[in-house]
Amino acid sequence: MLLVTGGAGFIGSNVVAALNEAGRSDVVVCDWLGEDGKWRNLAKRQLADFVPPEELAAWLQGRRLDAVIHMGAISATTATDGDLVMNSNFRLSLRLLDWCTDHGVPLIYASSAATYGDGEQGFADDPSLEALKQLRPMNLYGWSKHLFDLLVAERVAKGQKLPPQWAGLKFFNVFGPNEYHKGTMASVLERRFEDIKSGRVVQLFKSHREGIADGDQRRDFIYVDDVVRVIIWLLATPSVSGLFNVGTGHARSFRDLILAAYSALNQQPNIEYIDMPEQIRGSYQYFTESEGDRLRQAGYNGGFTPLEEAVAAYVNGYLNAADRYR
Repeated sequence: MLLVTGGAGFIGSNVVAALNEAGRSDVVVCDWLGEDGKWRNLAKRQLADFVPPEELAAWLQGRRLDAVIHMGAISATTATDGDLVMNSNFRLSLRLLDWCTDHGVPLIYASSAATYGDGEQGFADDPSLEALKQLRPMNLYGWSKHLFDLLVAERVAKGQKLPPQWAGLKFFNVFGPNEYHKGTMASVLERRFEDIKSGRVVQLFKSHREGIADGDQRRDFIYVDDVVRVIIWLLATPSVSGLFNVGTGHARSFRDLILAAYSALNQQPNIEYIDMPEQIRGSYQYFTESEGDRLRQAGYNGGFTPLEEAVAAYVNGYLNAADRYR
């Protein structure tokens, strides 16, 4: 069996879909469904079991698994409950790492580009303990992910035992189907789509930094299908371990993202720029872009979908479809 934590969430449910589509029904999801419609992310799927996180330790006793794909986390960058985030994001990850180490089970886990903080140290996925210690995440979520990366890196540096395969994936700005339950943490494209479709004005932030135009704040937007392909490749390539960026390597502006959606709908753009709230101006990132080519050097050659093509696939295949779920 394969265990996917966070399997009812955004990336996790897309992983489950890909596994089902590849013919695997022996997939176990560990997650909470809550009351925000997350169950719809799994409505088309076949599962071997569904385990609430608080029951996972007991469920794992005596189990034999092919791999653990650990996508589960409190992923809101606005989270403020430190104890809850630490328990969900760090301690659960540590327990899974130890279990996978003890039982010889591969572990693929979600890290985040949020570990890079304001980007002053760059966005290179240098896995060394020395390089990681230079990073300063800007929020609780990023710090919790960074703390786990540090723990794994220290075990590597000390030559301590680890799972037969381990891979930490620093996801950049992922967008695509099944993100609808994420509310304000969903992509700008998902949150603005009804405005785009209806012809209402779409508001983007003005720039408050000299030399950067309004709407030209840039992110490394990556389509969720590309993320899933990396994970599936890792499952099929057990010789590869390490900490890897998962981004396209090409930063694009929020304006580019929204214009691509207008183009996919064959509509004329209607964008206005509004002042960024004072409370976030000091910590707002104007640029993120995956650096380094460690994933390709490790053997991955799946490539990444160009932004306009990815947006068109999302808009026409999901956002503007009767059934928006994968």
